[in-house]
Amino acid sequence: MGTNVSSKRADRREFVSRLLAAVPDALVVTGLGSASYDVFAAGDRDTNYYLWGAMGGSTSLGLGLALAQPDKAVVVITGDGEQLMGIGSLATIAAKLPRNLTIVVLDNGHFGETGMQRSHSSLGSDLVAVAKGFGIADAFSTDSPDGCADIARRIKARQGTAFAQVFIEANEPPRALPPRDGPFIKNRFRAALGLKPF
Repeated sequence: MGTNVSSKRADRREFVSRLLAAVPDALVVTGLGSASYDVFAAGDRDTNYYLWGAMGGSTSLGLGLALAQPDKAVVVITGDGEQLMGIGSLATIAAKLPRNLTIVVLDNGHFGETGMQRSHSSLGSDLVAVAKGFGIADAFSTDSPDGCADIARRIKARQGTAFAQVFIEANEPPRALPPRDGPFIKNRFRAALGLKPF
């Protein structure tokens, strides 16, 4: 596809649930807000790193994690607004291109956490073109739950950085709130990797 407008939209919760079920061993970093709720609703895991109040930071954290854990698949699941806030991180990711990093942007074309104002992705910005322009060659879009299999294949193969823009419905499912205790999330995640808390 590769365009910034899609007439079809996937159900966000179904998409995330199917994707995570297909990659149970992946390390998952979430963007703040709805992406965290979707990942938590799919099933809490010690290897989920939920971000709270760090808008724009998920892809940078994912890059650092991918470089530090090259033998593990790392998946960032975030929203279009959060990705737009941290758009420059894609340039740094493209400079490194870790083989084990996949970025999944759930794009409803709105800033869901601040009142559903339209985001730039519904006003003409093409996130796939932006990712490719920064140097992430494997950038594509999907609007169907069937796209989960293709993304999961990339995650498991760990053959290069991938960027997937997933067009989702602009709805707000009931919030499923993950833990908000930052030190607990960090230490649980580190323990799952066999690292000591600090």
